Amino acid sequence: MGIALSADVKALLDGPNLAHLATVLRDGSPHATPVWVGREGDRVLLGIGDDSLKGRSTRREPRVALSIVDVADPYRMAALRGRVVERRADPDFAVKDAMSVKYTGRPFPWRYPHGVILVIEVERARYQRIPLEHRPG
Repeated sequence: MGIALSADVKALLDGPNLAHLATVLRDGSPHATPVWVGREGDRVLLGIGDDSLKGRSTRREPRVALSIVDVADPYRMAALRGRVVERRADPDFAVKDAMSVKYTGRPFPWRYPHGVILVIEVERARYQRIPLEHRPG
């Protein structure tokens, strides 16, 4: 059962912040990869190739984790755990294009036949803001 996301977590998901998706491989080892994210209410959306490693892994094991960090303030972050509850077709790339515009200012440049939207229901979410200033030396 999904939870209601806080305003802070929603703001991170709605901004142009890359997330890292962790899935479980067939041998039980973790696999993490950066992804674009969208949001539909309290659910997280990811546009992927269904035949990708992420697609295959989430079909077999729907439990996932996401970490997301504010691109402007990397000490503002969230860690989410949940499960893929739906694989939604996106034949006209409407959702993927909206994500691409959020991150790049343009529609997604490629079209591929096995694109799907993963719908993730969040079961746990932890938001954190550490009072540090990011000044790489």
